[in-house]
Amino acid sequence: MKFTLEDVRSRTYKARDAWWTVFLVDPLAGRLVVAVANRTSITPNQITWGAFLLGLGSAGCFLTADPIWLAAGAVLYHLSFVLDCMDGKIARLKGTGTVLGGWLDYVFDRIRVFGCALALTWGQYQSTGQDLYLLLGIGIVFLDMLRYVDALQVTKVRRQMRRTIRMAYEAAAPAGSRSPARSLLHDDPDLDLDTNSDFDADSDSHEDHVRTAEAVDLQVEFHSRYAWYIPFRAWLRAHRVRTHLVSGIEFQMAVFIIGPLLGALSSALIIAVTIGAAIPLLAFEAAIMYKLWLSSRDFTRALAEIRETRPPHMAGA
Repeated sequence: MKFTLEDVRSRTYKARDAWWTVFLVDPLAGRLVVAVANRTSITPNQITWGAFLLGLGSAGCFLTADPIWLAAGAVLYHLSFVLDCMDGKIARLKGTGTVLGGWLDYVFDRIRVFGCALALTWGQYQSTGQDLYLLLGIGIVFLDMLRYVDALQVTKVRRQMRRTIRMAYEAAAPAGSRSPARSLLHDDPDLDLDTNSDFDADSDSHEDHVRTAEAVDLQVEFHSRYAWYIPFRAWLRAHRVRTHLVSGIEFQMAVFIIGPLLGALSSALIIAVTIGAAIPLLAFEAAIMYKLWLSSRDFTRALAEIRETRPPHMAGA
C-alpha cells in the first residue's frame, strides 16, 4: 500500500499541536514520513533512536561553545525534533505503535533536554567563567520538567472531573432508562497534552461531545469573564494550533535553537533568550492553574445540581 501526504495529514496529524510543530516541523516531517513509509522498512523505534542520537550530537556541539558549532547544534536539535515527530506519525500511519515505543520516546526526550541543557550551559560557563550559566542550566531542566509534569496532572484532573460528572448523571438517571451522560458533557477543546509522545494519551481525550442544548460546560465561569478567548481559540483551532502558545516545546526550541543561533553572535543572548522564553512559559502555566481553578468551581456547582435532581429513594446513594 502506498501512502500519500493526505494520508499522513488525516491519519497522523494531531487535531491541535504546538505552533512550532504545526508551522516549522510538520511540513517537513509529513513529507519525510511519506518517503520513509513507502520506501523503507524503518521502524518507529529506530527513528526514535535516530532522534536521540541527533540530540546527543547537538549536545556535543553546544559543549564546545564555539559560535559555528553552536549554530550546528541548533540545526541538529531541530532535525532531532523532526525525527521525534516522525516516529509517532509512522506508528499511527502503519498501526505499529507500542507502549514500549511511547515510553522510549518520552524518556529519550527528557534525556535529550537534560543533556543539551547541561552541555549548552556548561560550555558557556567554561568559555565565559560566569556562574549565571550554571544556574541557567538548572532552571532549564526544572522548567522543562515542571511543564511536562503539570501538563499530565492537569489533564488527569480535567478528565477525572468529567468522568465524575458522567457517573453522577448515570446515578441520577431513572432505573432502566438510557443514561444521557455522554450527550450532556461539552467536549473540552483545551484538553490536550504538551508532548509529541503518545505515551500518556488516553483514548477518551475527546470522548464527550455536545449532543443537546442542556450540555454541562465546565468552562462557564472562565468564558463569562473572558469572552474574547472564544473567537481567539476558534481561530487557533482552525489552524490546528493549541491555545497554550508557549509550552514546553516552544521553550525548548527557544533555548536550544534560537538561543544558540543568536549565541553565535553574543553569548549573552543565550541568557536573554532563555529568560525571555521562561517568562511567558510561567505566565501560561499560571493561566492554566487559574483556568483549572475556575473549572473546579463550575464542577462543584454542576455536581451539586445533578445530585439535587436524584429521586428521593436515591438521595443517599
